Amino acid sequence: MSISCASFAAKLPHVFGERKWKNSSFAPIHLRGSFLFLNFHTRSCNIPFPNIVSVDSNRTRSCLTMEGQYQTTVACPESDNYQKELDVSVRAIQMACSLCQRVQESLISKTYSQIQSKDDDSPVTIADWSVQATVSWLLSECFGSRNVSIVAEEDVQNLTKPGTAGLLEAVVKTVNECLADAPRFGLIGPQMVLGTKEILEAISRCNSKGGKTGRFWVLDPVDGTLGFVRGDQYAVALALIEDGEVVLGVLGCPNYPMKKEWLSYHHRYYRIISKLTPPTSESWDKGCVIYARRGSGKAWMQPLLNGNKKLEWPNSARPVQVSSIDNPSLATFCEPVEKANSSHSFTSGLAHSVGLRKQPLRVYSMVKYAAIARGDAEIFMKFARAGYKEKIWDHAAGVVIIQEAGGMVTDAGGCPLDFSKGIFLEGLDRGIIACSGAKLHDRIIMAVDASWNSSSL
Repeated sequence: MSISCASFAAKLPHVFGERKWKNSSFAPIHLRGSFLFLNFHTRSCNIPFPNIVSVDSNRTRSCLTMEGQYQTTVACPESDNYQKELDVSVRAIQMACSLCQRVQESLISKTYSQIQSKDDDSPVTIADWSVQATVSWLLSECFGSRNVSIVAEEDVQNLTKPGTAGLLEAVVKTVNECLADAPRFGLIGPQMVLGTKEILEAISRCNSKGGKTGRFWVLDPVDGTLGFVRGDQYAVALALIEDGEVVLGVLGCPNYPMKKEWLSYHHRYYRIISKLTPPTSESWDKGCVIYARRGSGKAWMQPLLNGNKKLEWPNSARPVQVSSIDNPSLATFCEPVEKANSSHSFTSGLAHSVGLRKQPLRVYSMVKYAAIARGDAEIFMKFARAGYKEKIWDHAAGVVIIQEAGGMVTDAGGCPLDFSKGIFLEGLDRGIIACSGAKLHDRIIMAVDASWNSSSL
C-alpha cells in the first residue's frame, strides 16, 4: 500500500487566525537590505515606528508596518516555521495574479503579437517574464538577494533575442506598473522606476538548478500559458524547497470559479453569461489564492484582491480540504487538456477499469491541484508520453497544498515525488497520481499495475 507524506505531517495550529492587525497595511520595514524583527519574549507588542526592538533572529517574526503604530499577536515559535516566507509569498502571488489579469484582458481584446514561442513551440507572453521579474525582485528585496535562490521556467535569453525590443519594453512597463501597486498588497515597491537592466537582472537571478541541499524557491510564472492566451484557466505557482522537501506552496488561480460547476466551462463563455446577471460574492471574476505550509495540516484559500482595495490580512481566508468521496462512480477526475505530453487514451482506460463514470475534467495548469485541494475533484492522473520529463515547477506548489488539505500525491508506484534531483522529477515511476484519499489512490495504483504492460507508454 502506498503511503502519503502528508499522513506523517505534524498537526500544528494555523497562525493566520491568531494575528490581529491594528491597521490594514502590512509591509516589511526594510533598512540596509535587512528586516527588523520582533522578539518572542512577549506575546504582543505595540511599537511606534521608527523605534527598533532587539533582534533574536532564530526565534522571531518580521516586524511589519507602513503607517506608524500597529499591534500584532505573535504565535509560539513551534507553529511559526516559514510563516514570514508564506506571508510574503501569498502577497507576491496576489500581485502576480493582478498583473496576469491585466495582461490577459489585453491579449483577448487586442492582439496576439506579444506572444513568443520557446524552443519546444510552447507559447510565452509578457506575463511570463513580467511575473518572473516581479516575484524575483520582491523575494530579493524581502529576504536579501544573496539569500534568495530561484528555479524558474523562463530564460532571459529568449527576451533579448533580435526582434524582441518591443516585447522587452512591454515587460519593463508591466513590471513597473505592478511594483508601483505594491503598497496596496502590503509590500514595499522600488523607490524609483526600474530600468531595463534591473528588470533583466531580476529575471536572470532565477538561474538556480535546485538540488538536494539548501533552500531555493520554485516559480512557474504562468503555468498553463496556452490556457492563458486562450482566455481560459492558468495558474501562478510558487513553492519553497528546503533540503529537497517542499515546505510551502502558493497557487494563484485568477480564473478559478468560486462555484465548481463553472470549471467545465471555458472562461470566455462564462464572461459572456456573467454580463447578463449581476456579479455576486461567488462570481468567477474573483479567482483565488490557495496556500499551505508543510506540517500545518491545513490548506487555506483567499479571494483575489480586486479593484482598488487594500489587502487586509488574511483577506477573508478560509480553510479548504479534500473531498470525502471515495466511491469511484461519484468521483471526478482531472487530466491535462494537452495531448502532447499526456496520454488521454491510457487514463480513459484506467478510469473505466477503476469504475469512474463521470467525464474527465480537462483543465489547464496546476488548477487541477487546486480543484482537488478545494474538494471540487477527487483524482488527477497524468501519464506522460515516452521521452517527456516532468519539471518541478509544474508540481511543487500543488503537491504540498493537496497533502496539507488531506490528500495524497505520489508517482504510479506509490512513492513520493522527489524534488531533490534538480529541475526534473527524476526517477518518476510512470506517472503522477493525486487523490483526495487513500482508497481511491490505492485502486488507481492497482489498475496501473494491471494495465501498464499492455500500454504503449
